[in-house]
Amino acid sequence: MDRLFCGIEAGGTKFVCMIGTGPEEVIQETRFPTTHPDETLRQVIAFFEPFAKRNQLAAIGIGSFGPPDLNPDSPTYGYITTTPKTEWIQFDLRGRVQRALDLPVAFETDVNAAAFGEHAWIPENRPLDPIIYMTVGTGIGVGVLVNGRPLHGLVHAEAGHFALPHDRDKDPFPGICPFHGDCLEGLASGPAMRARWGQEPERLPDSHPGWELEAEYIALGLADLIYAFSPQRIVLGGGVAQHAGLHEAVRHKVQGILNGYIHSPQILDSIREFIVPPGLGKRSGVLGAIALAVD
Repeated sequence: MDRLFCGIEAGGTKFVCMIGTGPEEVIQETRFPTTHPDETLRQVIAFFEPFAKRNQLAAIGIGSFGPPDLNPDSPTYGYITTTPKTEWIQFDLRGRVQRALDLPVAFETDVNAAAFGEHAWIPENRPLDPIIYMTVGTGIGVGVLVNGRPLHGLVHAEAGHFALPHDRDKDPFPGICPFHGDCLEGLASGPAMRARWGQEPERLPDSHPGWELEAEYIALGLADLIYAFSPQRIVLGGGVAQHAGLHEAVRHKVQGILNGYIHSPQILDSIREFIVPPGLGKRSGVLGAIALAVD
């Protein structure tokens, strides 16, 4: 058997682990809740260890919640840093995995990994540059690929914390972000919807006014991303974004917000091919981690 690759989607709610070479060859996959770091890592290592002992594994890719430290020159490279999940603050995720399995480890944000996976494994995405992945779920994260590589800088893109116009007459909800209150994530993440409406987003009926408000906030965030990065495609994923009709509502509102200023056929005429659901479905993150390992 050829050498295999490991993917870890390290999410704030769940971990997904995969062994394979890509979407067409998945040898084994598992998922489990994100609990205490030691307990969670025991499950990660137990999943990969039999393959590692047989020398079947070539490398590991990790796409992590965070914020994570992505600077290879930093003494805390590969750590989860200032996360609201207090047990995980300053946890050496990359190092713990690398030492346990003795394999090369590529380390990225979960959304950068998802963007990388959508670019690597979906043929029609490969020539597109830049490409952006936004996830709307437990949090809101944005991954940006420029020249085929995840964008880093001082840290990494934190567009989930964009400051948005907030009409408090229409929406008096103060937001839930512990840092900013009513940023994009504070207003439009799954937990924000639950706090505002008193029930899980998936239980809200299609006619509920919460979906109109949600589409508006997501569209405002996407419009800012379009202005800033001029992407050739935006992939909109995450649990909240799976709601029926939300993609179409977001597309319509993006066109209205831009108001013809971005004079591009992709916006004016082909927006259904410009703002799209993930081609890899719910596996974008873990298959992106596999792609990082291959890379």
